[in-house]
Amino acid sequence: MSDAHTAPGGPEPEEIRFFGTTWLRHDGGYALRRIAVALGSLALAALGALILRFGFQGLEFGAVGPFVSILAVGGFAICSALAFRRTWEGFVRRPDPADERTADKSTQSLMLIGFVGSLLAYFCRSLVEAPGERLRRTEYEAALERHERRRTTRTGNPAAKKPRPAKGRKRR
Repeated sequence: MSDAHTAPGGPEPEEIRFFGTTWLRHDGGYALRRIAVALGSLALAALGALILRFGFQGLEFGAVGPFVSILAVGGFAICSALAFRRTWEGFVRRPDPADERTADKSTQSLMLIGFVGSLLAYFCRSLVEAPGERLRRTEYEAALERHERRRTTRTGNPAAKKPRPAKGRKRR
């Protein structure tokens, strides 16, 4: 990795939640942060599952019947699976800007209900890398390459160039 991100006018790396820009060089406590994020997301997912368990016990105490209980468990399971997939895809690719505005509003409640799946996706991804690191690294390296290409193709100050003589005229 080059030091081009510190050059003035060069692209800056995008920060990742809980990691800042430590993902770039894996410095500044990167490994400890990954461990903390993995354990924290797993602990929050376990706490969320415990809270859901209390909710399901409330359904049992309310004697709502097996149909409603199965419907509630199935709904949370489906929402968790969809939240897991959506969160995981957010680590791999950026959402389409046209779909992002409508998708966020329509799936906001789904993500809220399936929060356990989203936390589990965060846990699984943090075992491999900082969540979203590969996506941001790819984008950052492409931006560095574009910046370097633009910088090296310039041949100096165009205003300082001498004018060319017109074709067909002889210089005296």
